[in-house]
Amino acid sequence: MSGNRVVVYKGPGEVAVETIDYPKLEIPKEVAQGMGIKQAAPHAVILKLVTTNICGSDQHMVRGRTTAPVGQTLGHEITGEVVEVGDDVLFVKPGDICSVPFNIACGRCRMCNEGKTGICLNVNPARAGAAYGYVDMGGWLGGQAEYVMIPFADFNLLKFPDRDQALEKILDLTMLSDIFPTGYHGAYTAGVTTGSTVYVAGAGPVGLAAAHAAQLLGASVVIVGDMQADRLEQARSFGCETVDLSSGNSLVDMVEQVLGEPEVDAAVDAVGFEARGHGEGAAEAPATVLNDIMTLARAGASLGIPGLYVTGDPGAVDDAAKEGQIGVKLGLGWAKSHAFVTGQCPVKKYNRQLMNMILADKAHVAKAVNAKTIGLDDAPRGYQEFDAGAATKYVIDPHGYVGSAA
Repeated sequence: MSGNRVVVYKGPGEVAVETIDYPKLEIPKEVAQGMGIKQAAPHAVILKLVTTNICGSDQHMVRGRTTAPVGQTLGHEITGEVVEVGDDVLFVKPGDICSVPFNIACGRCRMCNEGKTGICLNVNPARAGAAYGYVDMGGWLGGQAEYVMIPFADFNLLKFPDRDQALEKILDLTMLSDIFPTGYHGAYTAGVTTGSTVYVAGAGPVGLAAAHAAQLLGASVVIVGDMQADRLEQARSFGCETVDLSSGNSLVDMVEQVLGEPEVDAAVDAVGFEARGHGEGAAEAPATVLNDIMTLARAGASLGIPGLYVTGDPGAVDDAAKEGQIGVKLGLGWAKSHAFVTGQCPVKKYNRQLMNMILADKAHVAKAVNAKTIGLDDAPRGYQEFDAGAATKYVIDPHGYVGSAA
């Protein structure tokens, strides 16, 4: 192979598909040097991409809201077919179709041994935790591409048991790399259980996945809040109640109209640091959602926070927010004895069980998030439409696997 086409960040609001070198069985030089380990990666595989999805986290970079440099390769939601294996790979082989957790994990460090694969200690010299195609996450190449290298493959890859069945359900299974486990993590860590009433802030793909996950966990009522009419309609399409935050009406009052009481048992923040205030045309106010869910959640509740918060935001509304300091009413959460769960979802904690739910036809996350397939060359258009608020989860199909399965 002589090349590999990949989606690249070109500056605020712009991505392009460019050709880079075909991947090698090597880890990034900066990781090898920073961690004092060999660059050669006999523990790695090369995947031919089956599907790779556009994520809201990618949009933060593309909007210029992170410190991502021009030329940053993109894509951390990866499903692929193994085409090359290193000498130390024992349990996957060419032809296997696998889901790749967006967390890169060594499988050997203290955090990995504790199941906290989102904060692996051996894959990023700068901080705990790494991801493919993401700023400050170790320099690993992105997977919105034709081919990608996956390190520590025996640990990281989730092999689908049957190739034909996997391709038949690929639009659901592609969500296992990130948004389905992330949404589930948000609902699960918020304490959603049989009969729970739940508020999910944000009707983007992660919020919709969290809402679907809350239903799977047994919630009696799931309320989704957003400002986009199409996204709220998408939430209603699989049985959620909704509140329109652009209306300017009190969120507490709107929830009370649905439930008959002004509080919920569990709440999830699926928005993150680019949150806006309430009302049509409301300005950015990054603490809005965190303060909302503390206000709505009953005393003693847990708050699941899969929405992304960053330590560097050059486009923030003020100097404090540029460093990740936002006006959270922590005293309110303290007074109500709330538990906060933040950070990257440890995908491996959930992905096998969620795969089983999909294969058993119990979970239909692709329908919940309105998955739509596009080609690799259509990625720039997909980014534009997603940024404009499309109620769609864009699934890139670089090699026509989805089309051939259909």
